[in-house]
Amino acid sequence: MTGQMPGSAHQVDAILFDKDGTLFDFGSTWNVWAARIIAQLSGGDPALARALAAGARFDLDTQSFHPDSPVIAGTNREAAECFAPALPDRSIEEIERHLMLSAADAPLTPAVPLAGFLDGLSGRGLHLGVMTNDTEYSARIQLEEAGVLDRFAFVAGFDSGYGAKPAPDPLLAFCDVMGVAPDRAVMVGDSTHDLIAGRAAGMRTIGVLTGMAPTEELAPLADAVFPDIGHIPSWLTA
Repeated sequence: MTGQMPGSAHQVDAILFDKDGTLFDFGSTWNVWAARIIAQLSGGDPALARALAAGARFDLDTQSFHPDSPVIAGTNREAAECFAPALPDRSIEEIERHLMLSAADAPLTPAVPLAGFLDGLSGRGLHLGVMTNDTEYSARIQLEEAGVLDRFAFVAGFDSGYGAKPAPDPLLAFCDVMGVAPDRAVMVGDSTHDLIAGRAAGMRTIGVLTGMAPTEELAPLADAVFPDIGHIPSWLTA
C-alpha cells in the first residue's frame, strides 16, 4: 500500500511541503535576505531603512522578523505592499519584481539534508510536491540550487494559477494532479496559513518549528508538530 509500512497508522499517498520555514530554515534564510533587501532598497539612507523595516515588521537591531510580520507567510505581492509606502517613487510591480529576483538568490539553509530525506520518502512510493506563497520562479531556482527540484512532481507558487494559502485551492490542485484523495495526503508547513489550508482541503497536517510560529500556535491545527521535517518518516511508521 502506497506510503504505508507494516504496522503504520498513517495511510499516506502524497506529501505537500511549504518551502520557507519548512524545507528551509526561515531565520537563517529569510532574515538574512530581508536585511540585504532593506539595505538595497534604502540605498544607505538610515531613515528610509527604518521606514522599510517598520513596514515589513523587521527588527534592524536583532536582524530578524517580528513574529507578526505579514512577510513571513504572505505572498511576494504582499511583501511588496509592506515596503511600498516607504518607496512612493516605485510602483508595486517594480518592487515585486525586485523582491522576486532577489529572493531567488536568498541564502539557503535546508532544515535537514534534503536529498536523502526526500529520496527516503520517494522510496516509500510517496508523491511529493511544494506549494509556497513565494513565486514559482523563486521556488524552482531555490530547489534547483539545493539539488532537489527533480524530487518534486508538483511545484507551485502563489502566482501559478491555483491561488495562495490559506485557501485550500492550491492544495486540492496538488491532490488532483497527483491523483490522490485529500484524506490520503499531508500538508507540511511552519505557519497557520499552511495548516488552515490543509485542514480546509481535508488533508492531514503537520507543523514544523523551523519557521517563526511556536508549538502552541500550530498545535490546534496540526495532527502533529515536530522540530523539523526529519521526524516525518518516524511519524509515517509510528
